Amino acid sequence: MPGVPGAPAADSGPPAPPPESNPAQAVLVGLLNLSCLGLGYVLLKQWVLAAVCWVATAVLLLVALPADVDGVPTGLLAGYGVFLLAVAADGARRGLRAPLALGAGPGTAPRRLVLPLALALVLLVVPVGGSVAYGVARDEAVEQSLLDRLAAADTQVKSVAGQSFGGSEHTYRKALAVYQDLGTKHAGSRAGRLVPDRIEDYYTAVSAPYGQKKFCEAVPALKHLRALHESVDRRLLGELPGKADDPLAHSWYECGTAGLGVAGVETTAGEHLNALLSTFPESSYARQVEPKVAEGIRTRSAAIAGGTTDPCDAVTELRRYGTTVALLPRETFAGVSRQHGEAVRKGDFACGVDQFKDKEYTRAVETMTQYAKDHPDSPQAGHARNIAIAAEIAQESPAAGKQLPPAEAPGGSRMVMVVSNDGPGEVELLYTGPVTGRVTLKACGTCKPYQGSLARNAPKIKACTGPSSKYPKATLLLPAGDYHFLQKRDRTITASAGDKASTATIEPGYSYTNCLYVTSGYGF
Repeated sequence: MPGVPGAPAADSGPPAPPPESNPAQAVLVGLLNLSCLGLGYVLLKQWVLAAVCWVATAVLLLVALPADVDGVPTGLLAGYGVFLLAVAADGARRGLRAPLALGAGPGTAPRRLVLPLALALVLLVVPVGGSVAYGVARDEAVEQSLLDRLAAADTQVKSVAGQSFGGSEHTYRKALAVYQDLGTKHAGSRAGRLVPDRIEDYYTAVSAPYGQKKFCEAVPALKHLRALHESVDRRLLGELPGKADDPLAHSWYECGTAGLGVAGVETTAGEHLNALLSTFPESSYARQVEPKVAEGIRTRSAAIAGGTTDPCDAVTELRRYGTTVALLPRETFAGVSRQHGEAVRKGDFACGVDQFKDKEYTRAVETMTQYAKDHPDSPQAGHARNIAIAAEIAQESPAAGKQLPPAEAPGGSRMVMVVSNDGPGEVELLYTGPVTGRVTLKACGTCKPYQGSLARNAPKIKACTGPSSKYPKATLLLPAGDYHFLQKRDRTITASAGDKASTATIEPGYSYTNCLYVTSGYGF
């Protein structure tokens, strides 16, 4: 019916009341949003908000998968958790009064929401189960990473197997550090539980030189193994502590005794044996050191006395023994030290005699002169000096080296030989024959070189014809026999001075004079 103009509009009735609040419905929407899939917004047909949930979840999955050792960054995980709580709260707010067919309208039976709520709870298994599955996957990734570290350490140990410990120590220690870390910080992991067996294998690899009887090479390796308890947790070592003691003592003994008398390692040999005696003084190996050293000295000394070895080589070897013995405990090795000193004394003398017989006169002079200095109280000191004199003469007159000077002077009468110096500067006269010696005559202050020649027809030089008191003199008492003489003058006094050899025969019942002078061409 049309309205009357000017009449009031017809009453359209009171406005519709707002939908009743439905807490169960709000819970349903909030729970659906907690499923990480934005299903609460889907139920509300809020597609944009649902898409935001899908994008956030997709980003999380892209970052988190595949599961690795590091897992999801803490910041991202916390942000996503806050995001889920926010969308759950927003979904609950929107679903409280939303006109859903499931719960809109007065008098809606709460039991109609039971099934959807149960479904929403079931859907919560998705994020919870996903988190659990991700944790399991991440734990497996961690386990695999630890196993990879263990395998890498095993490879390092195998890569240096058979090499000297000195050259591979760095590699061994790197592997050991990994074992220590896995066995202590990750003891419950699969890799951690394998560490004790790996350390057993490590011990076997490092100690391999000992099994191969490479005792010197085994020493640093076994010292390292003996000290494992200082860097590795004892719980990981099992029965290994102390296992290296006997092999190390054995290696010190074998390496030390093998170096006795060997050039270049005599000091190292002493260090090994000293380490054995100080570290394992009660071991069977320590008790063998003194007899072993003493036996080596006796053997070489006997070889010298028996003439079965070159005495000079043997005494050189004995001196190396001395270098080793000097590093050992003085109290324990006092007897061995005395035995060594006596062997060296005899060896030095035998060496000088051998050099003289082999016509190595220069070396014989050095050896016997040094012998007399080193062993002044030796009963052979005088004989050594005589051999040195004879060798010095033999350098100029080889015939003087045909036989050794006698160890003792012959008995019987002796003839007088008066020696005078009619030349500038001091002069030394060496002689050898039935007796050997040397005498030094002082300089003749007024004497000068004679002008003369050694030619056969040259005029004879008349030396020592002045007053007898003018010339410095020395008197020799010589048994009868053939003698070799050597006059030695300092060439710095006059250019014409020098060494001059001669021979003479001393006969019984005569007295002799010997005038030493210098010519412009030659001395004597």
